Amino acid sequence: MSPAARAATLAVRRSTRFVSWVRAWRAGLVPYDDVAAEVAEDEEHLAADAPGTWTEVPLREVLSTFAPLHPDEIRLVLPAPGDPRGLPGPGPFTASALVVGEAVLAGTFGLVPEVRQHTSGSGDVFETVLWRVFELPETPAPPGPGLGEAEADLNATLAEATAQLARLDVAQWRPELAGALATLRRPDSVNDLPPGYDARARRLYARATVLDGVLALAGQSAPGGAVTGFEARQRDEALRPLMSACRRALAPSSATDPHLGLGGPGVAARPRDRDRLRDDAALQREHPAG
Repeated sequence: MSPAARAATLAVRRSTRFVSWVRAWRAGLVPYDDVAAEVAEDEEHLAADAPGTWTEVPLREVLSTFAPLHPDEIRLVLPAPGDPRGLPGPGPFTASALVVGEAVLAGTFGLVPEVRQHTSGSGDVFETVLWRVFELPETPAPPGPGLGEAEADLNATLAEATAQLARLDVAQWRPELAGALATLRRPDSVNDLPPGYDARARRLYARATVLDGVLALAGQSAPGGAVTGFEARQRDEALRPLMSACRRALAPSSATDPHLGLGGPGVAARPRDRDRLRDDAALQREHPAG
């Protein structure tokens, strides 16, 4: 597999990492001090417009805002044009999430990652991520299927789309796709969920994450203009239902938390738990981890 194809299939949406690791923290499964580093990996992540801030600050400085939340209040949203499921009504957050194609719902806040490119003095190009924080007038109800339904839907749609793409000979347009598609037969090849996620969630997350990268690669124009306008439309028609199924699979797989320290999925934190969490948040703001 080419380096470009490998990078595409190993890429993980930033909102997916945010949701899975912040949920694990709120479930008591990972320490607060580890969350920002796990979300950012090798990138620099900043936040803007968060409560109590007046300028861009490191992401770790605003995570304590979410300390009072139960894990179920932190959700992944992967909207697309014509498919705004999971978003609140019209407004700045919804508009920004639709442009980027991913976002996080965290209680009464919404976060959207904006990727910014920079060029160093030596000419090296690098990226930073700015998490734009929005206050929401309401929190939308959780949309979409559960884990089992999402897995079955993804498997059925993948089988149909693979056959259609084979007929279109997409791999001939982009030869590196052959190696990328092969990784789908090894669904554990991408598996960076935090502790507490069961085997089924990990399997679906791994497969959907790899597929997400394959779809991004398949949707690009072939080198040298090998794809005609008609072929591109056929390709897009084959990929569209698969992209939708992939988004529906990523959301529940990153939001499954069977071993919560604050109660099971769907169970709200008790009042005394919320009081304790708010106290923790206040202490973390006064004495941020160094």
